[in-house]
Amino acid sequence: MTGQAHTGRPARLFRNLNAKIASIPMVLTAVVIFLGGTIWTVVYSFTNSKLLPRAKFVGLDQYERLWDAPRWIVSIQNLAIYGVLTLVFSLVMGFVLAALMDQKIRFENTFRTIFLYPFALSFIVTGLVWQWLLNPEYGVQSVVRALGWESFAFDPLYNSKIVIYGVLIAGLWQGTGLVMCLLLAGLRGIDEDIWKAARVDGIPMWRTYLFIVIPMMRPVFITTLVIIASGIVKVYDLVVAQTSGGTGIASEVPAKYVYDYMFQAQNLGQGFAASTMMLVTVAIIIVPWAYLEFGGRKRG
Repeated sequence: MTGQAHTGRPARLFRNLNAKIASIPMVLTAVVIFLGGTIWTVVYSFTNSKLLPRAKFVGLDQYERLWDAPRWIVSIQNLAIYGVLTLVFSLVMGFVLAALMDQKIRFENTFRTIFLYPFALSFIVTGLVWQWLLNPEYGVQSVVRALGWESFAFDPLYNSKIVIYGVLIAGLWQGTGLVMCLLLAGLRGIDEDIWKAARVDGIPMWRTYLFIVIPMMRPVFITTLVIIASGIVKVYDLVVAQTSGGTGIASEVPAKYVYDYMFQAQNLGQGFAASTMMLVTVAIIIVPWAYLEFGGRKRG
């Protein structure tokens, strides 16, 4: 019996050997580039690196400077506003559009393509388009005033108090179509018998969606939530294209703060510290998702 056990272990080790050898480059890439780069960033965030990395550790000085910087506080506040509103509006509008598309309407493929098309554009293009649309001289405000409403004012990108909402409009326009498609795929996975049973029992459609369909779509909602949240944390191109962080620092976001300090202010230590805080934010999103997706499944 012992001899069979010893001979079984090597056989199990060499099982699917070709697949294991083929996966070596992927494993090395994940370990060296992604994990190694992450560790390198975190380690050097505790140094006073400027133009070039240098291993002179200064403890938590970079993090103290980071949280004392008004620009970083503004960027965190903007990210919170942008993030919460993007999550709420994109999920609500995406689900409403998906529910309407699920009614077997005519020209469904055409409408789905139209709604998804903005997502195919880069954030730079989207930002430039909405920068023009929200420009008070020749955008929406100018058109409405030309129609006779002289007192109409709509210039969010030029008002420091509401500039982040102008960025939000462009972000929702680009991302809601993807949310709609993801939720539509989830709706198409609902068994038709559930709808028939709800109609037989006389349950209103809104209650069917709210108490039956949405709970059944929990995995789809969780995945969609993670995709939206990961896009929120790394938002950068949209802000640069629309406002470049202005007016003043009113539309600053963490990703732009990192870029400016690492490549313009030549302060790598401060940029690494801000990057580490963004990494912590991503971990806060990913870890609960991984637990809900895999930990709960194993337990069940």
